[in-house]
Amino acid sequence: MAGIDVGGGHGGKRATNHDIPLIPFIDFLLCLVAFLLVTAVWSQMARINADARVPGPPKDEPPEEIKKEKQLHVEMKGETKFQLIWKEGNTVVNTIDVDKKAVPAGAEGDIRYPDLAKKISEEWNQNGSHRGDLKDDKKIDQAILHTDNTTPFSDVIAVIDAIYTPKRACSVCGANAKNTPGFNVTFSVN
Repeated sequence: MAGIDVGGGHGGKRATNHDIPLIPFIDFLLCLVAFLLVTAVWSQMARINADARVPGPPKDEPPEEIKKEKQLHVEMKGETKFQLIWKEGNTVVNTIDVDKKAVPAGAEGDIRYPDLAKKISEEWNQNGSHRGDLKDDKKIDQAILHTDNTTPFSDVIAVIDAIYTPKRACSVCGANAKNTPGFNVTFSVN
């Protein structure tokens, strides 16, 4: 224990000397210092060094250009037509317009777009990058669907079914497996 002496009591007052326990305060401060040191190290590790130093000797040859994969963008924002756009990165390679002709399918009000399915199959056979057997080429072509927030769900499903029309052989899928779709469909973000 440590003591603090502030002088004796004057004029009949009681003494103001008190014993203050400093050991718990020292323990608390040591824990606080240890905590701050550990968190300072972790915050330093979360930073990324953003300089241009790379390991190894400098290379005289230019870096390889990575070829961008072709992607099919299907826009269904218009009332009368679909627009099929083949892109390599941000570069537009080809644009095709297809009339929007819905055909009823089933008793529950389902619809199909056979003209769209036919055109997507033709375009995939001409421009698709991954058309071979899935055993030899495991990548799948990408189709990105652009739609408004007000598009009915049945229309979205009909377009996805049309995009899934082109099929690839899959010899590794088993004897009873059907051919797999030629496209992997994703939605665009507004």
